[in-house]
Amino acid sequence: MTHKIKIGNLAIHADGPLFLIAGPCVIEDEATTLEVAHFLKQTGDELDIPIIFKTSYDKANRTSLGSFRGPGIEKGLKTLQKVKDTTGLPVLSDVHETCEVERAARVLDVIQVPAFLCRQTDLILAAARTKIPVNIKKGQFLSLHGKWGRPLKRRPPPAIVISCSQSVGLLSDTTI
Repeated sequence: MTHKIKIGNLAIHADGPLFLIAGPCVIEDEATTLEVAHFLKQTGDELDIPIIFKTSYDKANRTSLGSFRGPGIEKGLKTLQKVKDTTGLPVLSDVHETCEVERAARVLDVIQVPAFLCRQTDLILAAARTKIPVNIKKGQFLSLHGKWGRPLKRRPPPAIVISCSQSVGLLSDTTI
């Protein structure tokens, strides 16, 4: 018997189903976000591929102070709640600080720890304590074979941790 992970109304396990995490990088506005969510829901239904809707209410890791970061946590979580309510899709968003975790967990089905924060133990532990799945993105600067995303190895809280990489490994430590 394989362990099942419940994400919204989706149950996944080692044997499937294949699912996609998809959506815009950041919430530009509510109307566009809902339009994209409805499109992804329809496409996922047509292809029989479950979708976890991903977008960020705050992209706190921008390289320019003038770059658009999103609507912020309050307005962003309201938009994500509307996505859940109108499409039935589970939702995922980045969380950047421990003070955001509890509030975000009231809406999100998956908390995502961004790649640049994948070794921030306090943030990962706070996310894990919510008991909802935590997706830890592999930092671009870390080896595919390294110990990234494993700060829970000593006395972890009960948690469901999903690890993902946005790069493809070619050789031992080479990524593209």
